Amino acid sequence: MANKLIVTAAPHITSADSTQKIMQRVCIALVPTLIASVFIFGINSLILTAITVAACVFFEWGYCKMVGREVPIADFSAVVTGLLLAFNLPASLPWWMAIVGAFIAIVIVKQLFGGMGYNFANPAIVARIALAVGFASRMASYPKPENGIDALASATPLAVFDQLGSSEYVTLLLGNHGGVLGETCAITILIGGIYLIATKVISPVIPVTYLATVAVLSLVAGRDPIVQLLSGGLMLGAFFMATDYVTSPTTNKGKIIFGLGLGIITCAIRFLGTMNEGVSFAILLMNLLVPYIEVNTRQDKLGIAKVKKGGAAK
Repeated sequence: MANKLIVTAAPHITSADSTQKIMQRVCIALVPTLIASVFIFGINSLILTAITVAACVFFEWGYCKMVGREVPIADFSAVVTGLLLAFNLPASLPWWMAIVGAFIAIVIVKQLFGGMGYNFANPAIVARIALAVGFASRMASYPKPENGIDALASATPLAVFDQLGSSEYVTLLLGNHGGVLGETCAITILIGGIYLIATKVISPVIPVTYLATVAVLSLVAGRDPIVQLLSGGLMLGAFFMATDYVTSPTTNKGKIIFGLGLGIITCAIRFLGTMNEGVSFAILLMNLLVPYIEVNTRQDKLGIAKVKKGGAAK
């Protein structure tokens, strides 16, 4: 029997994982934090999350139907965007503002740029920044936790804990304090991040590099590194938003550069600026630099001769 050589286009390595399965795992990883937010802020946080998820799914379905594009809501990417958007909002935010954020994330950032795989930045991050600019007072209004301290009802969580220091490590870890839904319980975010790494949904390179950079720069600046790591949405950003497949580098070298940039920008905003929170802006700025990082860190194609400046290929 003659051997047959079948030549096909790349990629030649396939995987049983699909976009739907990956997004479902991300949803599972976010469930512990959702439960913690409900415990801390009450049922309103669950309602807010349900609204953002439903709005994201609706806007994705409606836009694709309007332009005659295949409706991709079964891949759960809109659900993940809705969850992440909710985790960047305070529980007291009016529901219609959350719907505006969902519109910005799905229609403006994702679908207008071509849909899944073509967005220039993390949709939930851009929506969060847009809401913070457009509705600054409501986005900075943190509700009093049902099971927490009173100090954070009117102040930025990171600012308060940066002053309180080590006495509040347990509070930061367990989450009985105020803030947006996704920065209230560091331990649940950490559990979810470890789950994503264990199931190979994300690589540990970006979150580890990001967190390590923040820790080192905090020590250099004379700040408490544990407070900086456990507050301000850093854990959520490191594990769930900076690792977005579309808007993060694909090479290990690029991921290290990406993580370093995130840490430097975050600390620069926190320590040198007037804002206590720098995670969202750091991720957005580094998302914009990803194409340049990819070009300068990508692996050379095998079998292609390198061309030296001023000379021929060898």
